[in-house]
Amino acid sequence: MKVGLVLEGGAMRGMYTAGVLDIFLDQGIAVDGVIGVSAGVLFGVNYLSKQRGRSIRYNKKFNGDRRYMGMHSLLTTGNIVNTEFAYYTVPYELDVFDDETFKHSGVPFYAVVTNMLTGKPEYIQIESVFEQMEVLRASASMPHVSKPVYLDGIPYLDGGIADSIPYQKMMDLGYDKIIVVLTRDFSYRKKPSSKLPSAIHYRNYPEFRNTLEHRYESYNASVAHLRWLEKQGNVFVIRPSSPIGIKRIEKDAEKLQTVYELGLHDATNALADLKTYLTTMS
Repeated sequence: MKVGLVLEGGAMRGMYTAGVLDIFLDQGIAVDGVIGVSAGVLFGVNYLSKQRGRSIRYNKKFNGDRRYMGMHSLLTTGNIVNTEFAYYTVPYELDVFDDETFKHSGVPFYAVVTNMLTGKPEYIQIESVFEQMEVLRASASMPHVSKPVYLDGIPYLDGGIADSIPYQKMMDLGYDKIIVVLTRDFSYRKKPSSKLPSAIHYRNYPEFRNTLEHRYESYNASVAHLRWLEKQGNVFVIRPSSPIGIKRIEKDAEKLQTVYELGLHDATNALADLKTYLTTMS
């Protein structure tokens, strides 16, 4: 039996995922493969590096620092999350990521990125966070507030645009038991947004623009299918027990802590059912 873990994105809502994964570390919940999207990638790698508490720690410390993220970074660099400080200075110097433990985990970890030429998702295996930091950055580069990230000459942006909850990919890879961590509560439905910004920003990328404009439809359809799979007992979903009402770029450390603690709470409450799911033959 192969257990797969799927991590939705959601910018700073990812503090919820960080809480869930820290409970997994505490309880020895092990998986055989991980697919992350956007913030699910950035915070999910700490699960395989076994760095409990790292995600909430460095975000509480640096989210209010204008070198890290925010309008200052957007106006001066074109990216709302500062590339040099957030992706290089923090993990290499200020709160060091344990890349060696990650590399030797033996667990395949995939990051979802959206190809701007095709508008399709791609799934790139991360074998070293330090050597493939630009892939992580591509997966988490939000549209409209981030420059494209070029990988082998091809522009990419946020993986959640093309595949927000990649449980189907995990199934296609042959995983028998699939745990899905969402960052939206049960009642959430994505609504359509104005097409004007994408028409302006991505006029040279028609396939990408089409995917972005119809993202709400694909997201809602994905959630509906996921709920059906959940009812059938084919997947196990951990989702926020109450709506998470923080900003995508949240600077309030107390609010981040509250979201993180919700993840701790919900994962703890789900443990008994999760262990039953993992030990029951399909």
